[in-house]
Amino acid sequence: MKSTHTWPELMDEDEPFLSNLDIFLFSLIAGLIVYWLIFLPQKPGKNIVVFYGSQTGTAEEFANRLAKDAHRYGMKGMSADPEEYDMSELSRLPEIENSLAIFCMATYGEGDPTDNSQDFYDWLQEGDADFTGVKYTVFALGNKTYEHYNAMGKYVDQRLAELGAQRIFDLGMGDDDGNLEEDFVSWREQFWPAVCEHFGVEATGEESSIRQYELKVHSDLNMNKIYTGELGRLKSFENQKPPFDSKNPFLAPVTVNRKLNKAGDRHLMHLELDITGSKIRYESGDHVAVYPINDSVIVNRIGEVLGVDLDTVISLNNLDEESNKKHPFPCPTTYRTALTHYLDITNPPRTNVLYELAQYATDPKEQENMRKMASSSPEGKALYQSWVLDSCRNILAILEDFPSLRPPIDHLCELLPRLQARYYSIASSSKVHPDSIHICAVVVEYETKTGRVNKGVATNWLKSKMPTDNGHKATVPMYIRKSQFRLPFKSSNPVIMIGPGTGIAPFMGFVQERSWLKEQGKEVGETVLYYGCRHKNEDFLYQEELDEFEKTGVLTALNVAFSRDQADKVYVQHLLKKNKEAVWRLVHTDNAHIYICGDARNMARDVQNAFYEIAEELGGLSRAQAVDYIKKLMTKGRYSQDVWS
Repeated sequence: MKSTHTWPELMDEDEPFLSNLDIFLFSLIAGLIVYWLIFLPQKPGKNIVVFYGSQTGTAEEFANRLAKDAHRYGMKGMSADPEEYDMSELSRLPEIENSLAIFCMATYGEGDPTDNSQDFYDWLQEGDADFTGVKYTVFALGNKTYEHYNAMGKYVDQRLAELGAQRIFDLGMGDDDGNLEEDFVSWREQFWPAVCEHFGVEATGEESSIRQYELKVHSDLNMNKIYTGELGRLKSFENQKPPFDSKNPFLAPVTVNRKLNKAGDRHLMHLELDITGSKIRYESGDHVAVYPINDSVIVNRIGEVLGVDLDTVISLNNLDEESNKKHPFPCPTTYRTALTHYLDITNPPRTNVLYELAQYATDPKEQENMRKMASSSPEGKALYQSWVLDSCRNILAILEDFPSLRPPIDHLCELLPRLQARYYSIASSSKVHPDSIHICAVVVEYETKTGRVNKGVATNWLKSKMPTDNGHKATVPMYIRKSQFRLPFKSSNPVIMIGPGTGIAPFMGFVQERSWLKEQGKEVGETVLYYGCRHKNEDFLYQEELDEFEKTGVLTALNVAFSRDQADKVYVQHLLKKNKEAVWRLVHTDNAHIYICGDARNMARDVQNAFYEIAEELGGLSRAQAVDYIKKLMTKGRYSQDVWS
């Protein structure tokens, strides 16, 4: 069991970035609240802690930006992971004069908390703490295409108020389906003046760039002390020890990597990862997280443009010695390792990165454009939208298109967000494949408006992972993320699975499992699959396997929509409506469980509308009643979605 830290103990004892001396000092001052205040000379600083619930790193990034903002307003701020704190200590926050807790909370999956805020969420639900006098605000991160938009942020905002805390600024709502960055910047712009007014503080208006880390170049460091891509413990890739998780991934050998589609211009692939001896357990419906690495072509080009020796060994050390975050990524390491393993160099940079880098552009026009894009003016926002987001410019494209912009590489590395794990729905059943995890994915590659070709980091990296590469085993750093996407507890319950394209993945696992249950002599209910692809002869994934499952009676019905094999496009929702009587009988009479996997923006919504229409037509319900009917199925766990946008 992980021990819960009180606030002053800012990291796990086995956190590799801490020296023994740090751990000794930390334990000495355990029990004191927010030690960074007590040991500092009491400046008239206002004190701000920004907690983040983050799954893909964005909420953590926003929290860091808010903590950094605090310094600009003459206050003292820090970002904090709720998993590393005893959150009941929050009730003592008012002991610090003019203190404020900010929560940047992302929602994951079906309205769930992120992994690192699960304990905090459970505690809020069960707890009855008295937060009288605690001042707080919440910024929520979510995606409008999902059913439970910003559920976690809304819950934290409401629950803290119920426990007596004082909301000093309105809940911010960030929508990743629109422009999350703009939502955050707009909220933040109104938030800080409100805080200053609340605490009676003059905004210093100091908009200069503030460095968080200082560069140390190592000239004679032992190679064994240098990080080469590990995420936690040094040498953890050479010396693997369970349990395996996000800080300690398992290097799984790739045993199969085959192209699934027979023709067409896309590359759809099936990979198998060997987890023998890892003690890793998974269930059908879980996700496998993989840590990809960036394309060496982009890494080398950044080094070239900035005129830097990428093999220089460096550390970036936090200037705030009391901070819990000693380095922005594992240090000491090389610039090459940082840009390859640790930093996100392919997503369009957020406005704060442009703002901080603008000072290094020697051409006044380029500097002005960068500052404009980072501003909150309507034309600045429009320019950022078109020039950066719509044009899909990554940091390299920006450096190439602003020839006078040549920042110090250490400042660039400080500002870029961390490269995140990628999640895939597991395409196998552990009952049938206990030592193997299957992935089904489509390689992402497209041309941008600037004529550049952008390639998806993880899918292109996975595509290159051939089982034996010159006698070396190709491996993938991975761990398992449990999900709520589960087959019914009773195998006799019918299931309706809807998964076009790579959305078929979890259903390969489900069907394998239903087949296995049948072989065990269990009573297995109807197993119905709705699958969709473009052309029958091009991209019908797993066609042979599915035909075999249908032949043996494991799949009681295999319904496939080939969207482009006829004049009018046919999608899975059209087949659902075509089979409405059978669908309604399974759902309404036979207690079927419905599962949907794939695209959230269009498919999941269209499928849900199809269910509304079927309930209206065959159940004699009004639209409002039909919506309510499906909502009830969701609440009972009979309508589950594993979707992405």
